[in-house]
Amino acid sequence: MNLDEQLQILINEAPQHGVSKIVMEKAVIPALKFFASQLQHTHYHVLHSEDRSWLVTTLRHREKQQSDKRVIYAFSTRKDAASFQGITTPDIRIVSLPVAHILFQLFTVDRLDSIIFMEVAGKKEHGTEIERAKLQTIIEQQLRRLKLKHSSPLTNIPPNFA
Repeated sequence: MNLDEQLQILINEAPQHGVSKIVMEKAVIPALKFFASQLQHTHYHVLHSEDRSWLVTTLRHREKQQSDKRVIYAFSTRKDAASFQGITTPDIRIVSLPVAHILFQLFTVDRLDSIIFMEVAGKKEHGTEIERAKLQTIIEQQLRRLKLKHSSPLTNIPPNFA
């Protein structure tokens, strides 16, 4: 499934999440497309626990102990995901997900700070980090533009959406 198909699914599912299609099309989708276009793959492999929640890794800065960062790693290959930090427990599952859906989850899950996309198979030293704060800022800017463009208030934007 290519990126445009992934984004169309998110648009179609928007009403199920209490979001109007226009908000999804005009505010959320452009931001997701911007970040997804910086990545090399249309699908990534992420680690899930038995309850289908993502495996979150907490990174601690060497000098600034208080600046923890909660991240998800998304791998370009199943093999790389399987060998991540030597995890061999049967409680952890590897799930292949469309990149647009991963980015949308980054936006909607408050407890995440970033997703690190491991682009090159076998190379776990470098990844592309997408920060939740940057994604959220762009979506908020798009929402403000959308509100300005429409003279009447948009009634389908939940107050806590962005």
